[in-house]
Amino acid sequence: MISHFQWKERRNNLVRREWTFSFFHAGTYYTGIYFKDGSITWNQPDPATEQQPLFESQIHDLMLYHVYEGPF
Repeated sequence: MISHFQWKERRNNLVRREWTFSFFHAGTYYTGIYFKDGSITWNQPDPATEQQPLFESQIHDLMLYHVYEGPF
């Protein structure tokens, strides 16, 4: 399970919109960049192949809530 999820807007203009995110999982700190189209670029460490789809699904849900549906 993802814990201590944080996000911050990195770029917001007419062409591109990006956010940086970070979280902990099993004592490991992960970071990456989330793009408006839903794609994710991972920084170090890159999650294991079997964990990546699970992480990406949870990050999509968290970003949708915080950026598009969250309280304003």
